Formats: sequence, structure tokens, C-alpha cells
Amino acid sequence: MKKIIISLAISISFPSILAFSGEPLKGKTGEVLFREHCAICHPNGGNIINRSKTLHKKDLDANNIKTPEDIISKMRNPGPGMPKFGDNYIPDEEAKKNSRIYPSNF
Repeated sequence: MKKIIISLAISISFPSILAFSGEPLKGKTGEVLFREHCAICHPNGGNIINRSKTLHKKDLDANNIKTPEDIISKMRNPGPGMPKFGDNYIPDEEAKKNSRIYPSNF
């Protein structure tokens, strides 16, 4: 069953990953970008692929993601299957703003 869920999640999110062109932010907030590119695999801060890598503070801490800079680093160089948000897409200042409030959302 887990393999079916993972396959389904990847097949649903794959087109959005391919469509991710790296165009600039164009006024979209971090919340909108999260909903568009991340929420499919991270509903409510969870993780349907790997339950030990949720976006909840205890799991972020356990995975050595503890500072806004750590979150930005993960945005810039994510794991397999996740969209990459380069500084040409989300400028550093916007990324810093979003990373400060991010863990408090879950």
C-alpha cells in the first residue's frame, strides 16, 4: 500500500515539478508557492514519502534543520523529487523572511 501511495504522489506531483520553470517569484508568497509545489507530499507539514522527515519542528531538529539558513539551504538544494527554488526564483531576502516563519506554521 505504501508503494502505491508513493507512486501516486510522485505521478501527481511530477507534472508540477516539470512545469517549474524557475521564473522569478512574480508576487507569489511563500505560502502560495508551498501550496503549488510542496503541499502534495507535505500536507499539514507531514511527509507522505518519508514519515521521519516531516516539516514539524521535532523532525526538522532531528534532521539537523534548525535555523532559517538551514531551511534556505534545503530550498536551494532539496532532496530527490522536490522542486529547487534557486535565488533567481526566490531572492535571498524573501527566502529569509519565509524561513523565519516557516516552522511556526506546523
